Amino acid sequence: MRKFSGVIGIEQGTTILFSDFVHDGAMWTGSGPREVRQIQAFQEDFADAPVVTVGVSMWDIDHKTNSRVDITAENVTAQGFEIVFRTWSDTRIARIRADWLAIGSARDEEDWDVT
Repeated sequence: MRKFSGVIGIEQGTTILFSDFVHDGAMWTGSGPREVRQIQAFQEDFADAPVVTVGVSMWDIDHKTNSRVDITAENVTAQGFEIVFRTWSDTRIARIRADWLAIGSARDEEDWDVT
């Protein structure tokens, strides 16, 4: 469990990760392990790395193959993170939209650094 004192910051967002059916991209036409990474910057820096959760909010997947989906947040910092989407085998994915939520300690305008 993470406990916060002071100001708590919450930021959320949504993004289209890819639309591979449009240009016959690897997620739509490929096979085997495939991965898409997208950097997501926060509008305002957190005081330290927040807790980030990512979920699929829209998917368009071929019904002729198994749906294999792995989505996560990696490399989380106070400034942002990477949304990582993976699939494998013969899964064909036309497009994916991801929603995310970050919660963590926020900077307070009354905070100041002594160096």
